[in-house]
Amino acid sequence: MATGIVNTTALTAGNITSLTKAYTVPTNYYGIYNISFTNTATVAAQIRLYIGASTTGSPVPSECIEYSTTIVPGGVFERTGLALQAGANIIVGSTLGAGSPGSSTGPTNVNVYGIETSTS
Repeated sequence: MATGIVNTTALTAGNITSLTKAYTVPTNYYGIYNISFTNTATVAAQIRLYIGASTTGSPVPSECIEYSTTIVPGGVFERTGLALQAGANIIVGSTLGAGSPGSSTGPTNVNVYGIETSTS
């Protein structure tokens, strides 16, 4: 049976100081996901996106699918149709201007949405 999911994480100065786990695919499920970043700042933002088994603070290079990708002010960046297995973590980071994502933060939002299907 398919189950719709919605999960939103705002990456703002108040709640991110490093890479953040936006979502984990539940046990006994797989899913097809879309991940959308929106830069609501007046300066460019850089984002990072990792998908894999690693936890928030320790993603490995092979799990990186976006690394310091620039989003213009008011711009959107989206990855769609990502097929993920149970236990996969979606880890995100953002920064405004120069610097590594997570080193200085701004009004960048990320939305994870898609559909999940039970494997049991």
